[in-house]
Amino acid sequence: MKILYIEPFYAGSHKQWIDSYAQYSKYEIDILSLPGRYWKWRMHGAAITLAKRFIEKNKNYDLIIASDMLNLPLFVSLCRNKINNTKIITYFHENQILYSKSPMESDQVDDRDLHYAFINYTSSLVSDMNLFNSNYHRNLYIEEMEKYLNKKPEYKNKYTVELISNKSSVLHIGCDLNKFSPIKDYLNDKPIILWNHRWEHDKNPDLFFNTLIKLKAKNIKFNLVILGQKFSRVPQIFNKIESELKSEILHIGYCDSFDDYKKWMHKADILPITSYQDFFGISIVEAVFCKTIPLLPNRLSYPEILEKENNPEIFYNDDNEFYIQLSQLIKNYKNLRNSTSKYQSIVDRFDWNIMKNKYDELFKNICN
Repeated sequence: MKILYIEPFYAGSHKQWIDSYAQYSKYEIDILSLPGRYWKWRMHGAAITLAKRFIEKNKNYDLIIASDMLNLPLFVSLCRNKINNTKIITYFHENQILYSKSPMESDQVDDRDLHYAFINYTSSLVSDMNLFNSNYHRNLYIEEMEKYLNKKPEYKNKYTVELISNKSSVLHIGCDLNKFSPIKDYLNDKPIILWNHRWEHDKNPDLFFNTLIKLKAKNIKFNLVILGQKFSRVPQIFNKIESELKSEILHIGYCDSFDDYKKWMHKADILPITSYQDFFGISIVEAVFCKTIPLLPNRLSYPEILEKENNPEIFYNDDNEFYIQLSQLIKNYKNLRNSTSKYQSIVDRFDWNIMKNKYDELFKNICN
């Protein structure tokens, strides 16, 4: 079977996901893409550029998978004669209907910004099937879609919400966990707390680091490793911690090599999560696989991904609980270290060695 994946924003987790699937799948997978920059222009203009390249490619496919960053109706309209009856899936890594706006952005949310949500809406309407990276993501997308249409002045077409819901399903992200093997066990004199996310507001770094500053003031001992991608503008808290937590920081900044990243992931003990937004959580799955102890908010995709019903002890409900539970983890980390295999076994199911078969089987069935 021949599959074409279309990605206007070929970077970060989007790139990692499709590159890994192409490596593990038994099918032939081609990638039609543009570099991951200028995301707003990509959502508007990439469909035109990629449609031209698709036509020039002059190759037939059994299945087309489009990223949520593609303006699918525009793409299809430009390639209708070439696509014919080829099935098209839209895979939603994230979406603009739900994405929170950064407080650091100067422009206001207006009709122009809401149009990115409209691109996602019409793409999910045109697609033969919509796949989401978690149940949380799928369910919330459908709920917010109805609210979005309710804001329109007339001819709201709310019946389309059911149409979209009926052809929407869940396909969890595959993760290349094998690259972190073998797992090395370290016994640190003080627990190492890990941040391994983008340095952006939606990861709620204020709660994360201000809590650590409070714990330090209580003379609770820990070390800190700060990884993740840094952009030109970062939340102010990152400037503050370089002085406030200077003696605790073992490493701060993006790792130049995967070996360095892997080393810190293995050495870390505790993974506190404070995010406002996350539709899956690849960095969390990777860190838990490396035997960190997670501490997760009781929201977003986390109860689904880390099976809260079986592991309530690793979830908190508010900022005060976060402070209390993190302080207890720090004090008892040596005793708790033995329980990390339990959490590791939960995320094993997302490894590509397992997920590749689920992907291949699903895509085969869609084409039949």
